[in-house]
Amino acid sequence: MSVLDNFDTWKGFLSNRLQQAQQQGMDQQTITSIAAEVGDYLAQNVDAKNKEESVLKELWNAASEQEQQAIASTMVKLVQNAK
Repeated sequence: MSVLDNFDTWKGFLSNRLQQAQQQGMDQQTITSIAAEVGDYLAQNVDAKNKEESVLKELWNAASEQEQQAIASTMVKLVQNAK
């Protein structure tokens, strides 16, 4: 099963990567910037595997760069709050 097949699995994956980044001393802005880069990659190169990812992809593609930063920041907060 791919990490992208299930939204909860995807959030767990993001949460683990976020923890690793924080343990390596990355600040919140750096983490959000990396999340935005990942969002760009996923939107351009990966087909959505479920309805949640489909909505995120549509939002990402409709958003300006500033709005994409906000989406990335929100996704980071989502997985931080899920701990």
